Amino acid sequence: MGECVRIVEVGPRDGLQNEAVPVPALARIAFIEKLIAAGLTSIEAGSFVSPEWVPQMADTAEVLKALRGCPGISLPVLVPNEQGLDAAIAAGAREIAIFGAASETFSQKNINCSIDASLQRFKPVVERALAAGIAVRGYVSCVLGCPYEGQVPHGKVADVAARLYELGCYEVSLGDTIGVGTPRAAREMLKTVAERVPLPQLAVHFHDTFGQAIANIYACLEEGVRVADSSAGGLGGCPYAKGASGNVATEDVVYLCDGLGFETGVDRRLVIEAARFIFAALGKTPQSAAFSGGL
Repeated sequence: MGECVRIVEVGPRDGLQNEAVPVPALARIAFIEKLIAAGLTSIEAGSFVSPEWVPQMADTAEVLKALRGCPGISLPVLVPNEQGLDAAIAAGAREIAIFGAASETFSQKNINCSIDASLQRFKPVVERALAAGIAVRGYVSCVLGCPYEGQVPHGKVADVAARLYELGCYEVSLGDTIGVGTPRAAREMLKTVAERVPLPQLAVHFHDTFGQAIANIYACLEEGVRVADSSAGGLGGCPYAKGASGNVATEDVVYLCDGLGFETGVDRRLVIEAARFIFAALGKTPQSAAFSGGL
């Protein structure tokens, strides 16, 4: 039996929040149920942010409550502050996610505060969550490039990742938000971060703007990463590159892992069925390589 790679499915949150057409709660629930049936055990269920900012996630409490009875399934929800944490707790969340950025300008434009201020804001959120027995996952945006600042120093990424880890995040996901990374840059960034955060506590999250996501994941797997974020069907475009691909497709990541001899526990054909379902609700067709290739 091969070594295991855990895939964190982000389509129901990171994917759908970038879509112009809101998906009803019942369809989101059915989508997540299909992903669970495909063997995925870590699935972003939504977020507790203001519906004025992200109307696509307005029904997250309903989604989470409908899925609370799924044993062995982790359903993290994004929370930006203590108010979001209150809503997550009320909905029965057992895992939350918080987002930092390695770019000062991106932090200011995305959450209207500095990197330092954002981490200070997250401190009571993490403390309260951990005290309530709720796991916390951290994300770092712009690890290989920023739409405003360009290249981001690897040391800056490592600093933000280390601070999230020190706050109490059990895992930190490194996100190439605009998809500009290449395998060499991804490998070097990962090595730098791993000097500050233990490698088993790191995950990677690559966007496919320039078609490099699978190659970047492969490079990071070679370095020892064993957790990768992805989205069924490649759901969700890149909001900073008009018309560009967004998240790497889950079925493509599973195909890669299968070919390398890694165990994921995920059936890529069932992932494609889940993708076909949600894309039909959006009036679209999945564009992943595995889907197009009929795998």
